[in-house]
Amino acid sequence: MADGKKFGEWAFIAGIIAAIIIGLFSANLKGSVWEGYLVLVLVIAGLVVGLLNISEKEATGFLIAAVVLLSTSTAAEQLSLIKLGNFVLGNYFAGVVKQIGVFIAPAAIIVALQSIYRLAKD
Repeated sequence: MADGKKFGEWAFIAGIIAAIIIGLFSANLKGSVWEGYLVLVLVIAGLVVGLLNISEKEATGFLIAAVVLLSTSTAAEQLSLIKLGNFVLGNYFAGVVKQIGVFIAPAAIIVALQSIYRLAKD
């Protein structure tokens, strides 16, 4: 299991970095075929993190943090209003926040389902 845990840690780091990079360019990717593929990469990385990286002991803390992150991503549209002169800086912030949400959501679903299963089993 140690190898799986290490793989999960690397998947988490890679997923966050990928979410930031994809988020920075997401405005330019709208409507392109790459947009769907990149979102799929984030979803798969989130599933890996949910399956391999979060132990039963860490589940509650992870789910609380995930709720905060996912609720924050709902405010992403308001971030797009941030401007520096004619440069819309907020689009980059909004893109990053949204893509982090895309990455965290599948992990949260997996961990929540595992937690519910453990509760129902006992």
